[in-house]
Amino acid sequence: MKRAAVYTRVSSLDQHLETQSLDLHQMAVQRGYEIVQEYTDRISGAKAKRPGLDRMMADARCGRFDVVLVWASDRIARSVKHFLEVLDELSRLNIEYVSFREQIDTGGPLGRAIVVIIGAVAELERNLIVERVRAGMRRARLEGRHIGRNPLTLDDEAIRQDRCQGQSLRQIAKGHRISAATVQRVLRRHAPTSQEQVA
Repeated sequence: MKRAAVYTRVSSLDQHLETQSLDLHQMAVQRGYEIVQEYTDRISGAKAKRPGLDRMMADARCGRFDVVLVWASDRIARSVKHFLEVLDELSRLNIEYVSFREQIDTGGPLGRAIVVIIGAVAELERNLIVERVRAGMRRARLEGRHIGRNPLTLDDEAIRQDRCQGQSLRQIAKGHRISAATVQRVLRRHAPTSQEQVA
């Protein structure tokens, strides 16, 4: 028997969770699922932080159920992007997603095909974002704008003097706001060669 989690959400206090819960419990009985946990939110779907959904996803990562039952896909996600993220993570965790209203079931062949299509759309969106970023960087370079961190300017002579005065690598690094490894690199660069030491 598959372990099922039920997720229900309403946007306002005057709406009722019971209708969603009743339909999902009946569906669980018909499919032979054992409901092991119920998660609820009384909050707008536009809210990024939802305690019930966050708790459900945390439990999903711990492998506490095999199937997620929702009344409708808009109950679980605040946007198409968010829905794709949730579905993608559940798929990676080998947890089936079943929506009562849309009749989506990722446990069957059609449902798995939908997940593949959704995954392809999500990958396409990620690639488009990467391409837009690269195009923006190319344009910035053509316009002569600097991209990335500003180059590090070091006062080699001051670093050497601090070392000669007996300061530790850590003290020098803190004083110049650089890493101890960078201090070592500067000192090595200006260390006298064996021939200079003999002379």
